[in-house]
Amino acid sequence: MLKVSIVVPVYNAGEYIDRCAPSLLHQSIGRDAYEIVYVNDGSTDDSAHRLAQLAARHPHVRVIHQENSGWPGKPRNVGVRSARGEYVQFVDQDDELTPEALERLYDLAARNASDIVLGKVVGTMQGPSSLFKRTVEHCTAEDAPLMDSLTPHKMFRRAFLLDEEITFPEGPVRLEDQLFMARAYVRAKRVSILGDHPCYVWNRREDGGNTSGRATTPETYYGHLRTVVEAIKEGTEPGPLQNHLLRRSYRVELLRPVVEPRVLQRTGSNLERYFDVVRRMALDCYPPGVRDGLPAITRLRARLLEDGNLDSLVELARRVQKIKPQVTVDAIRRRNGRLVVTTTIGMLRPDGEPLTLVERYGRLLLDPDLLADIKGAEDWEVPHPLGDARGEFLVHDAARNLWWFPKTDLAPRTEPLGNGRHRVIITGETTIDPLTLAGGTEMPAGTHLVWAYAQLLGVGRRFRLTGAPFCPAAFTAGTPPRLVHPAWGGPGGQLRLSVGHPGHLSVPHRVLLHATATPTVRRAARTFLRRLPKDVRGQVRTLARRADPWTAGRRD
Repeated sequence: MLKVSIVVPVYNAGEYIDRCAPSLLHQSIGRDAYEIVYVNDGSTDDSAHRLAQLAARHPHVRVIHQENSGWPGKPRNVGVRSARGEYVQFVDQDDELTPEALERLYDLAARNASDIVLGKVVGTMQGPSSLFKRTVEHCTAEDAPLMDSLTPHKMFRRAFLLDEEITFPEGPVRLEDQLFMARAYVRAKRVSILGDHPCYVWNRREDGGNTSGRATTPETYYGHLRTVVEAIKEGTEPGPLQNHLLRRSYRVELLRPVVEPRVLQRTGSNLERYFDVVRRMALDCYPPGVRDGLPAITRLRARLLEDGNLDSLVELARRVQKIKPQVTVDAIRRRNGRLVVTTTIGMLRPDGEPLTLVERYGRLLLDPDLLADIKGAEDWEVPHPLGDARGEFLVHDAARNLWWFPKTDLAPRTEPLGNGRHRVIITGETTIDPLTLAGGTEMPAGTHLVWAYAQLLGVGRRFRLTGAPFCPAAFTAGTPPRLVHPAWGGPGGQLRLSVGHPGHLSVPHRVLLHATATPTVRRAARTFLRRLPKDVRGQVRTLARRADPWTAGRRD
């Protein structure tokens, strides 16, 4: 038996077949270990000819032709049934795999007898996801946020799909990927997550061809969402787990038309139509425990929706849209070859004041100034102010569009402000280790931008890490040594880490690196260097090279 079968549904893919194919044909797992199964769904362009050429040149390529079904569900099902691999990896016709994807995914799957393996997704269609923060050997939908990833670009044990009769809906079905993944997650006994290495490249097509352009009505779309909800209910018992799995669809899909920005973009009968559809579904499909477990502001939106307060939802959206994060860099320093950043993160109301909780008669109420004059939001209690509160740092490798998550010790807490007022903040340290940040390996050469994310009281924001004039001096790490140069710059004075070989430093930076990390002296040294005559600056260059042990004796 082969280890893996790649299943690719194809319809009028044209040149995208040739763009995708190289990444599939030369996987490091070895040609004898896998196959590529293209299922041509009645293409009317030259896709069949392109596929025939691939199959003629490459023995591990097979092509299946069928009449057009109009949707990717049937060709995927056909591919699974005809596959000869122990595992099946779904790939869309305009996406790619990284060279070692199959080998790494299969090794993780075989090591854990996994039913599903999620590989880190990158590309222009995918932003950073904390689901891929670390590699997880085995988990389930009960103890990992798997519902945050509902695309089928994953590796599945073929026997698991067949035994559990998990198939894609066939024909024009919206949210078919979500339905498939919901059925798979609630039945999977072991799921693995490969977060240390990018696997799937999900790119936005120039012509927009990989985004759905088919018009739909709210009744149709939310009718299909009902099917997803019912699939979760069928696979779980009523209670905490079922409520937990349903919260994602309530928060993301159901509330989408009645929160910013969409609720501020639609008006009149169009907005009212969406409101009526999602309100009816909220009342019909979701147990009360789903809403009760949401964070404070999201739970308030749910109550306003179910109570029929559309005007209140619109006004709440206007105000929440203007809430901004407030980050204070309390300290930034080097420790044992790592960069350690201590921060405090909170949220500010539209008027610039802290988003607060007010204590009244032993209860904590959501900020009365934020909710003033919003019908149905009066005295909104927050029994669990730290529920779902979290913070994390992200480092963006801009050249490769990869996101990495450094280790953090960030924790939420409430901070008293006086007169019964409190704010929720996230505080702690983040350690950026240049030798292990990139999936356990060294940060590659280039510029890496530092971001932060915080979610407090149901408000989530990702933002540039800014706010401190001081930065430690550049330092070296690893063998051979790499120089890491932290600095504030670019939009908003964002923290950025420049990584490279010590010998590539400019002359002023070499001198300053070996002189001092004190900002005052550093500024004075810059000024002094600029005023030196050219011949003297040449001597400084020589002295700087001699002072640099990694360039001493090197010939340029």
